[in-house]
Amino acid sequence: MKGLWKLKLRSWFIMVVMFGLVYLIMMVAGHFLGLRGFYGLYFIMGLVVLFLQYLAGPTIVEKSMGVEYLSEAEAPHIHKIVEELAIAANIPKPKVGISPTSVPNAFAYGRTKRSGHVCVTQGILRTLNRDELKAVLGHEISHIKHNDMAITTIVSAIPLICYYVGFSFIFSGSSEDRGGGIIIGALALVAYFIGQLLVLFLSRVREYYADEGSVSLGCRPEDLASALYKLVYGAATCPDSEIKDVEGTKAFFLTDVSSAKREINSLSQLDLNNDGNISEEELKSLRDSKVNISSQAKIMELLSTHPDMLKRVKRLSELDYNN
Repeated sequence: MKGLWKLKLRSWFIMVVMFGLVYLIMMVAGHFLGLRGFYGLYFIMGLVVLFLQYLAGPTIVEKSMGVEYLSEAEAPHIHKIVEELAIAANIPKPKVGISPTSVPNAFAYGRTKRSGHVCVTQGILRTLNRDELKAVLGHEISHIKHNDMAITTIVSAIPLICYYVGFSFIFSGSSEDRGGGIIIGALALVAYFIGQLLVLFLSRVREYYADEGSVSLGCRPEDLASALYKLVYGAATCPDSEIKDVEGTKAFFLTDVSSAKREINSLSQLDLNNDGNISEEELKSLRDSKVNISSQAKIMELLSTHPDMLKRVKRLSELDYNN
């Protein structure tokens, strides 16, 4: 698909920058402080923690979201959509699950393409029509196809390692090299902060990547745009208590449920006839329009795992409708 190579290039560039960042911190620490074995221990510790997170991640998501797996007899329409999309994506069919929350959304998780899981919430089944649901599931299938779970876990190791190095150098060392240790530790903590921002940026890029992946699997851009609009509206009207219950796993969701009340105001302007949907004509009209993102929204986006929703729908409007 047109533009997909740019997203791949961004992903690889960010990963190279991040691994270069942690390598630089480790090399400077070892050269100036002579702690040839000590800082290596924290590098290993960071990798061990991430490996355990990688192993336990699917179980944590299942338990926190109360996932129950659906048989083909229980949800034949969902299984059929998932099977069609998996064939188009050339991956094994993921397991299909449902979460009892009324917050409308969907998510995917797993360690590899062969252990992928796609889950919907009770709320989304009451919110979307079949084409919109297919577009959403296409997005989640694309996350599995692109190995996003594994990539996110690996890249998350970088800030964690910088964090360990930073605190170990600040609060350890002899009085003679204490000053140097504090300087290196402070640099490592700055690298930790930068690394966290890069992880969030990579996460946003991969959301765009999965949106385009959904369209490449045969789903229509307007169906995904309409689904995003409805999911944002659904989350914005949910009680705050229900949003808080799922905040711990919102990074896995299709949308950032915590930002829904802020985003619904900007998205509502796209629904020109106020019918609760974004049609092909409405989406195409956005293609040649300029979207104005507020300064507050731009700052909030920097600290979010998901792109600004208006920018995201704008990008969908620019996709090739012939795919």
